[in-house]
This record gives sequence, C-alpha cells and structure tokens, in this order.
Amino acid sequence: MADTGFIQQKANGLVFFTIPSFTSTRLVKHGFSSRLGGVSTGECSSLNLGFKRKDLPENVRQNFDKYCKVLEIETGQMVFATQAHKDKVAVIDEKDRGKGFLRATDIFETDGLITDRPGVALVTFHADCVPLFFLDPKSKAIGLAHAGWRGTLARIGAKTIAAMKDKFGTDPGACLAGIGPSIGQCCFEVDEPVANEFRAAFPGHADRLIEPKEGKFHIDLWLANQIQLIEAGVREENITTAGMCTACNKDIFFSHRRDQGRTGSLAAIIMLA
Repeated sequence: MADTGFIQQKANGLVFFTIPSFTSTRLVKHGFSSRLGGVSTGECSSLNLGFKRKDLPENVRQNFDKYCKVLEIETGQMVFATQAHKDKVAVIDEKDRGKGFLRATDIFETDGLITDRPGVALVTFHADCVPLFFLDPKSKAIGLAHAGWRGTLARIGAKTIAAMKDKFGTDPGACLAGIGPSIGQCCFEVDEPVANEFRAAFPGHADRLIEPKEGKFHIDLWLANQIQLIEAGVREENITTAGMCTACNKDIFFSHRRDQGRTGSLAAIIMLA
C-alpha cells in the first residue's frame, strides 16, 4: 500500500490525521479527527463531533469550531448527510453548504458524498466504520464514504468511485484513495452468517479477509475495501491505509463496539481548496 499510512498532526491542542499523498497535491484541505482536543465531557470526552451522541449541542459546535479552524475550513462550508450503512452516493454543490450544521439536512440515507466544487466541505461520521477518502487530481474532484461492514458489502467505496467517473469524468487509475482509522481485524468479530456474506461478496479472498477464532470470525474491513477499490480501477500504489484500529486505541479514538455505544463520534472532512 502507498506511503506510510496517515500522518498524525497536532494543532491548537487537537490531534487529527492526514493523508500524505493528498497533502502533497495542495488541492485539498482534509483530516480525520481523534477524540483529543475538544470540550466535551463524560463518554464523549473530548472532541465529540456527533450531534446524536449524549452531549450538549453547544459542545459539539465548539468542537467543530476548533476542528475546522485547524483545517482552515469555515463551519458554514460543511455538508452533512444522514448515514444509513447503505450504498447511496450524492452529488454535492454550493447550495448544500451548511446542511446538517447551520440548518437541517435533506440528504437522507446517504453514505457517499462527491463534489467538484471548491469550498464545499464533505463530512462523514465514524466510530469504528471505515472512512474512505477520494481525490481525483486530474479532474479536481473529491469523494468521501462511510463504509461500515454493511456498506463494505454493498461496495459503497467502489460506487463512490463509479459516481465520480460518471459525474466528473474521473479516471479511477489516476485517483488517490485513503482508508482511514477504523475497527481492525483484531477487534471486528462476527458470527458465521456475516462471515459467509463476506465469502460470497469477495470470492477468492476469504483466506485473507476472514480469520476463524474460537468459533467466531474476524473480518479485515481495510483489506475488503482495498480489494473493491482495486477492482474498481484504483491503483494499489495510490491507496493509503491508516492501519489504526479505533477499538484498540482508546486514548485516541471513539469506538462504538468497544464502548457498547456509549461514546462520541469522529469525523472525516475533505474540501477542494
């Protein structure tokens, strides 16, 4: 896989992560948050970015103010959708700015966002599910996807690439991709029916994707997403994987599975500069 993973950044007390290949293009502002550097308390301590968590809305707004400031993004440029662990991809433009933050969003049950408009910040929310970042440096287009295990099976990543190709003329072979911090194979344990779904969805890859363990099965979501992106035409050397497990790293990340739902939300953000 490309590069050396995501790079940890620290600014104004916040810790977040960036993708070296994306940064080097100077085309985008982007990041994946940690739980460090915010104002929230309790189970959402401290940089919770989810309004649906057990947190005060004013805390979440302050956290976004801090996070966006270090990314040099205005909060009013952000666009949120309601996520549904499905495969719908929406094309976003200037009229959508502020949805989910300044006003209610009308982008429902959508797990992939794409745009070719500068100044439009795409945002997805995570607490174990895989964040997928996309940058087409030739057509100057970006994408972001929320890939839980259901979304991974539904190939939300490949469908986001396909939507970029259809709407913006993206050549998948020239596209850069990032697979962000999320639950690793070490911690993602499932029963046999789910393991069988992955066997069916990724024929020929079961031995690499699925590790039997004491009557259960551990799934490698990072590899599953890498496989589908390569099959969609993205070059392996253009894919950067963070390789950081949200469940293992309690001091750095929120984790829905580890914390049994009593946790905060992380956020992936990308915007064409």
